Amino acid sequence: MLGNLQGRVHNKIYTLCSRALRKRRLLALRFCSEEQLMASHRMSCTTAMALFIFFHYCISSTSAKYPMGVCYGMQGNNLPAPVDVINLFRQYGIERIRIYDPNTDVLQALKGSKLLVSLGVRNEDIPNLSRSQEAANSWVSTFVSAYTPDVEFKYISVGNEVIPGENAQYVAQAIQNVHNALAAAGIRTIKVSTVVAGVALATSSPPSQGAFTSEAMSAMTLVVSVLSSMGSPLMVNVYPYFAYAADPAHISLPFATFTASSPPVHDGNLAYWNLFDAMVDAFYWATEKVGGTNVDIVVTETGWPTAGNGNFTSPTLAQVYNTNLKNHVKNNGTPKRPSSQIDTYIFAMFNENLKQPGIEQNWGIFFPDKKPVYPLF
Repeated sequence: MLGNLQGRVHNKIYTLCSRALRKRRLLALRFCSEEQLMASHRMSCTTAMALFIFFHYCISSTSAKYPMGVCYGMQGNNLPAPVDVINLFRQYGIERIRIYDPNTDVLQALKGSKLLVSLGVRNEDIPNLSRSQEAANSWVSTFVSAYTPDVEFKYISVGNEVIPGENAQYVAQAIQNVHNALAAAGIRTIKVSTVVAGVALATSSPPSQGAFTSEAMSAMTLVVSVLSSMGSPLMVNVYPYFAYAADPAHISLPFATFTASSPPVHDGNLAYWNLFDAMVDAFYWATEKVGGTNVDIVVTETGWPTAGNGNFTSPTLAQVYNTNLKNHVKNNGTPKRPSSQIDTYIFAMFNENLKQPGIEQNWGIFFPDKKPVYPLF
């Protein structure tokens, strides 16, 4: 059976600039706590460990469909046409899609697809949507109402990793105005939110110490208040890969890839078997501290690169992480919110060759020719 599996494997086998990469590395460092995290294997053992984990945990993997999503980035000059991309989502049973801006070709291709869509507002559009209800009404009319009900929108994310930053002050009101515009159009099923990264957290280890930075505090307090009032979740980008790659001496590969044999982290009476849960719960704690006790979390980006950083990156490691991620979020909440299933989006659909060289070009689960980088769905 193992030989057959090996044969099948061999046969099948952020939009982010350098500033975003620095943000992710800051996030990684905030999750490096000596008292929490297991000592890692030496780099020379990483590849062997990855292979062991792959065969031990992935033999039972099936082609079952999962209620998860994938981020569809478009920073490549060799990507398939949108209609072919949407067909690829459907072919592999990927039921949810995140798009970063209201690209009309993509929206047109989504008509009748039955995919649940998370639609992004461009960061540069946030100030105008905040200042003007009329502008928000026009945005909703042009990019949502015009495609409803043929396109099934689940979320609208007002900006990606805007807080902290120069447009942070506009986010809460922009969310409110878009929500108002949807209500005026008779659309009450779409949740409006914004996406934040770990750079918005001042502390996160242990998770119960999660708190927003002083730079983000004012904007996040307003945002969480708005989200709480309208029953919307907070959207976050979570990357155990960056934490592991930044400090393998204190963060183990099993902890980062959902394969730990015992919980490396204890926070009060909560036991953490994986870093993903620890990161998500840090956001839960931070959100509660500014009044968001009823605000859920949606993970709008997570994943593992297949190349670009030596033994820290490989198709095998990416397959292990994303396969175990799928199984985890399908069946579990987090230690803090065990009954709350987390909507999760894998980053990303394709390797995108116009991004910064290195790992940023190698997050895709598909090559631009639509062949899988590794089996996942």
